[in-house]
Amino acid sequence: MYYKTGVVIPVYFPKGIDRAQGEVLLRDTTAHYCTQIQDPANICLSVDGAIHGETEVSKLAREFGVSTCISPTNRGKFSGAQQGVAQLLNNPDIQFIALVDQDGDHFANELLNFIRTAIHINLDRVLVLGNRISRHRPMGFARGDLEELADRVLLDALTYHAAQTDHPLRLEYANTLDEFPDFHSGYKVFSRASAQDVFSTEPELANCSETCYYRHACEAVMIVKCLTQNGYLGVVNRRTFNEQPITTFGLYNRQQLIADKILWPCK
Repeated sequence: MYYKTGVVIPVYFPKGIDRAQGEVLLRDTTAHYCTQIQDPANICLSVDGAIHGETEVSKLAREFGVSTCISPTNRGKFSGAQQGVAQLLNNPDIQFIALVDQDGDHFANELLNFIRTAIHINLDRVLVLGNRISRHRPMGFARGDLEELADRVLLDALTYHAAQTDHPLRLEYANTLDEFPDFHSGYKVFSRASAQDVFSTEPELANCSETCYYRHACEAVMIVKCLTQNGYLGVVNRRTFNEQPITTFGLYNRQQLIADKILWPCK
């Protein structure tokens, strides 16, 4: 099914990270996904703000034959993902779209587990979530604990919404061993219909800032938009490094980051 699968890798090299290391990790990520996807043009490197990666992805496009999408201004990860998904959806043969980070911590060889899960669920609207076995090892104790808090509140908010609207959450294929899913994991696979539901609709800021919606709460936005439109959630375990090789979220104000992850879905 890999000939029906596309991959979007949002690219963003901000001030404050080792850009040379970031380029090495992005090249490694691109190379490994090219071994899994039949047509490299179905891998889109989507740059969120031209000055934050256009040079690097242009070199990779020449080397590997992947496609690129360059947004002139930086808005946040959700915007980068949105632009890349829109480009891949122009190909009617693509039935699944994987969204993975550029940091080298989302292993291409595990993509098969996601696709097989989506095929097993066998419904139009599916989101397969990559569940990290530990949040603390890759992110550290404090950030791991705060992200678990955001996941817990997000599940509570979704459950409350389901009760209020009389539309149950579609969690039949989620991992029931954990107290709550790893909603904020950056490794996700969408069926075509769910990708359209999430990325082809108008933004819903919910009286929050664009920074909250596009940058801080981007993973929650994907989850909420999918599951409140009758999407089914599948969960597969995935591996990570014990410490993230590089991080952009780690550069943000931690309190504001987690607050926005909670505020937007609740509103």
